[in-house]
Amino acid sequence: MPKLDLDAIEQVTRTGYPSPYREAMTGRHYRRLSPAAGLARIGASHVVLDPGGISSQRHWHEGIDELVIMLEGEAVLVEDGGETVMRPGDVAAFPAGVANGHHLVNRSDKPCVFVAIDNRDGEGDCHYPDIDLHLDSATGAFTHKDGTPW
Repeated sequence: MPKLDLDAIEQVTRTGYPSPYREAMTGRHYRRLSPAAGLARIGASHVVLDPGGISSQRHWHEGIDELVIMLEGEAVLVEDGGETVMRPGDVAAFPAGVANGHHLVNRSDKPCVFVAIDNRDGEGDCHYPDIDLHLDSATGAFTHKDGTPW
């Protein structure tokens, strides 16, 4: 059946970020929808941010298009050009290769819920403009911005 049972998909708070950047991710809980649905060409996650939680460190991808659809609650989209409040029904899109660091922050007193979708072809490097972090797509490893390994 195409309809997914969200309760049957494990909800996790894992992150690959090295310390000290991983500690900020404890307020993000997500379910990987794509593996549960058998999807190989797109990534999709159902994400819940607790009050004070962030979706990720602020970042942009060289090779991944991203789309976020807000389902419940309210979050603030923080990007290079400023901040925008996102409410249910709002959609934000981030084309691959556009150097616009972004993430969502839940500044409200209630959880918010959104779906994040991306493509799985040609990820490219991931850049983090606010912190000393870089994801090297060739190795899949995080490095400092000067290229030294974590």
